[in-house]
Amino acid sequence: MTVSWTPHRFTGGMLALDTANTVVLRNDPKKTFDRFDDPAEIARFAEAASAFRAAELGGRRLVAPAPEKIAPVVLSIRETTDRLFRGAVSKGAIATGDMPKFLEACADGLAHSRTEIGTPGKPFGDPATPIVFEAALAVSALSLLRSDTIARLRICPNCSWLFVDKSRNSSRLWCDMAVCGNRQKANRHYRRRTAAREVTNV
Repeated sequence: MTVSWTPHRFTGGMLALDTANTVVLRNDPKKTFDRFDDPAEIARFAEAASAFRAAELGGRRLVAPAPEKIAPVVLSIRETTDRLFRGAVSKGAIATGDMPKFLEACADGLAHSRTEIGTPGKPFGDPATPIVFEAALAVSALSLLRSDTIARLRICPNCSWLFVDKSRNSSRLWCDMAVCGNRQKANRHYRRRTAAREVTNV
């Protein structure tokens, strides 16, 4: 099934977190599913991310010409990123025991890349040329290690997605207020009305 990569799919705030969030409902074994079960979705995701993460990428376009071939590396980066930074949110610090696999996965993503990154104004390299998705994903994941970024990582209490809280006072609760926030508000309203009816009927 082809996925519609809407803005809501990119509420993580960074490419690596958006990718980690392609596993939906991680906290519910009965309902969880992986949007990358079809490797072709990796290429579609990369195309959409080029637009939705243009600021982070410095306008550089992502490409994934052989999604079946890169899928193991992409999934390895995704899963080690999720484990490392989900733990960081829960514990308030990075677990060094999770670092080796994370770094190995990122190294695999960069191993066959022939590009340069990090020049002033060009965080992901020359925007005139595309960058392979797995390399950009590794760079984004490694950039999460900044202490100021770790301090702003959050887990959405509704869907359990990871996101960076970029609000001015660091008080953002939901990955997407229009989706998860409204769902929680609707659920609370429903519970209040149900409770009120039960009291009335007693």
